[in-house]
Amino acid sequence: MTTPIRLDKRVAAQLQCSRSQAQQYIEGGWISVNGVVVETPQTMVTEEVITLGSEGSTEAAEAATFLINKPAGCSGDQLVALLSDDNRFADDASGIRPLSRHFQRLDYLMPLDDAASGLVVLTQDWRVRRHLLESGSSLEQEYVVEVSGEPSPWAMPKLTHGLIYEGRGLPQAKISWQSEQRLRFAIKDVRLGQLQNMCNQVGLKAEQIRRLRIGRIGLSKMPEGQWRYLAANQKF
Repeated sequence: MTTPIRLDKRVAAQLQCSRSQAQQYIEGGWISVNGVVVETPQTMVTEEVITLGSEGSTEAAEAATFLINKPAGCSGDQLVALLSDDNRFADDASGIRPLSRHFQRLDYLMPLDDAASGLVVLTQDWRVRRHLLESGSSLEQEYVVEVSGEPSPWAMPKLTHGLIYEGRGLPQAKISWQSEQRLRFAIKDVRLGQLQNMCNQVGLKAEQIRRLRIGRIGLSKMPEGQWRYLAANQKF
């Protein structure tokens, strides 16, 4: 029986490259062992068939950012469970190949209330993290809110500007009726619980809240419960 050796050592010998290059091929998801992609250089192999993908590259794999259409009732802790192959949006045009490393150490940024649905962001990319933490309050977010109740007099002017939440005056927003029970909010620096509170202050109850857009990134036609990658050329 052949003595087991590390996959990176086997790849280096087979491809006549350095160990560091072999590790980069493996960690980039370009190496298959008996037809199955393996991303860990320390995996032990013997006589398995080792193949390099046709577009194999030693460039470091980019950090991933996921856009998810969160279902109502799904908490932040449950979001990662949605990131399965079966839930990937069929029209994801990012061109990114899923790697196991993409699903590790993800931060949930600009969160929604658990009861709300719509666009949320999970990222491991420090550039996206820094941008949303530092500039997220200046990005316009778009919501549709299903409401019940009778609005108080001057409800729309108050919603647009003049309400207070958690001790701070809320910035001016663009709010319009889409139907008798549906409001559209285009608003910045939204805090958890804020939209419900704004509706309560003018005699309305927010029955359903759905976020459609953060900055320039929207849900588009992605169904609820599905996800796609943020492409390299897309910016919030």
